[in-house]
Amino acid sequence: MKKIHFTPGPSEVYFTVEEHIKNAFKEQIPSITHRGSEFISVYRETVENIRTLLNIPDNFQIAFTTSATEVWERMSENLIEEHSYHLVNGDFSGKFQKAAKALGKNAIAHMSTPGTCANVNEIIVPDEVELIGLAQNETSTGAALPLEDIYALKKNNPDKLLVIDAVSSLPVINLDFSQVDSVYCSVQKCFGLPAGLGMWIYNEKCLEKAEQLKARGKYHDTYHSLLSLSKFTQKHQTPCTPNVLGIYLLGKVAGDMLHKGIDVIRRESNYKSALLYNLFESHDQLNPFVGEKRFRSLTVGVAEVQGDSSKLIKKLSEKGMETGSGYGEFKNSHIRIASFPTHSKEQVEMLVDTISSWEF
Repeated sequence: MKKIHFTPGPSEVYFTVEEHIKNAFKEQIPSITHRGSEFISVYRETVENIRTLLNIPDNFQIAFTTSATEVWERMSENLIEEHSYHLVNGDFSGKFQKAAKALGKNAIAHMSTPGTCANVNEIIVPDEVELIGLAQNETSTGAALPLEDIYALKKNNPDKLLVIDAVSSLPVINLDFSQVDSVYCSVQKCFGLPAGLGMWIYNEKCLEKAEQLKARGKYHDTYHSLLSLSKFTQKHQTPCTPNVLGIYLLGKVAGDMLHKGIDVIRRESNYKSALLYNLFESHDQLNPFVGEKRFRSLTVGVAEVQGDSSKLIKKLSEKGMETGSGYGEFKNSHIRIASFPTHSKEQVEMLVDTISSWEF
């Protein structure tokens, strides 16, 4: 049985990926050197498509890493001398704070209850903080910080770098990059690609900070250090051998999304999200985990399930629909359902209709 993966990452691959993989092998893309003209063309096409799709200003560079997780370490080594501040409302936002702390930084955690988001107007960030980190879309709980709140946080802290984890929300969110300093994600969620590639988008303020740390002997010139990435990015290359196939596929899928229209993708995301939350609110054995509507993710719907959620997840799997279990402490009480751009409206409607007809 061919299954539909509504798991929140890795998830269902974008419907054009299989054909792009076939073409990649015809063109021998996995075998080309990352120092050759063919790769430079692949890199350039991918960056141009991503820049257009996300409306990224020219003062931002786009680099590639092994994952979004890697970016936590690179930021801690290259953008934080001593102090960082982290909005923590779930496991993934918390992992960045823990990574920075493990690398010897004074990483302050502003804790919010899982399923909620911080009130940014009540946050007072200490003067010594150099970088503020947050997950726009907390994949573990389905809580998403509204973009206007992110912009307000930057307005209240203009002298601090604001870096955004958008792993499970790009390209669905319409982010104004001029309001932030860096955004990072990986490709196995909303972009619908096989795992193994991260994307790090950063502006000149990040590069200036890295240069300052280097001048003071506080910069770590390790694997994928920011200044090294920047140097090669300007040549449409990478410091070391990258996931060439992944970069190629990202460029092609970004092109497909451009052809479909990002506004269409975002309208469909609103519709699919509304279907899921209507299900959670109307079914007598489900409740939306994120109570406040303005904090509900457009791409990862999370519901509390009366009893053991594994029973519902197993029943759906038997019907060919794979969904995610709860994360961490919520493993057996939550169901997490992705509605990424690869998931059609019809697929989400089928999933909702199936659950609506069951008692579990």
